[in-house]
Amino acid sequence: MPTIPQELVLYIALVLGIVVIALTVWIIRLEQKIKTLSRGRNGENLDQIIKSFEKDIATLGTFRHETERYLTSVERRLRRSVQGIGHVGFNAFQGLDSGGRQSFATAILDESGNGVILSTLHARDRVNVFAKEIKQFAALATLTQEEQDALTRAQESCKL
Repeated sequence: MPTIPQELVLYIALVLGIVVIALTVWIIRLEQKIKTLSRGRNGENLDQIIKSFEKDIATLGTFRHETERYLTSVERRLRRSVQGIGHVGFNAFQGLDSGGRQSFATAILDESGNGVILSTLHARDRVNVFAKEIKQFAALATLTQEEQDALTRAQESCKL
């Protein structure tokens, strides 16, 4: 059996010793990092931190669900609210001394084009008020030119 020179054995032992020391230092540093990680910032361990995150995620899920439900309700109410207004002022009795442009037609519509047109005719001794229902941007009764203009203006103001 061939013999290994003693110098070679010494070099191999030295290299193995250095490797063992390096691995030992590396393992000690890893253990310190694991202890730091598992201990946490305020003395909490990793399990407590994860459980805290789980609670936060559950809370955020509940908040998201409630927010979506609220926004759905807001959208439903918003569609029924006033979205378009058109107003036309005019002199109902041209050529007569009736006080100017005090007569008017005003259309008030929601997003779907449902609403009402309110009209007034001002004369010297009286005021007549009319209301005409609007469904999907169309009148259910005959409109005067001023009422039609007010409806057109209201419809244009409903557009985004």
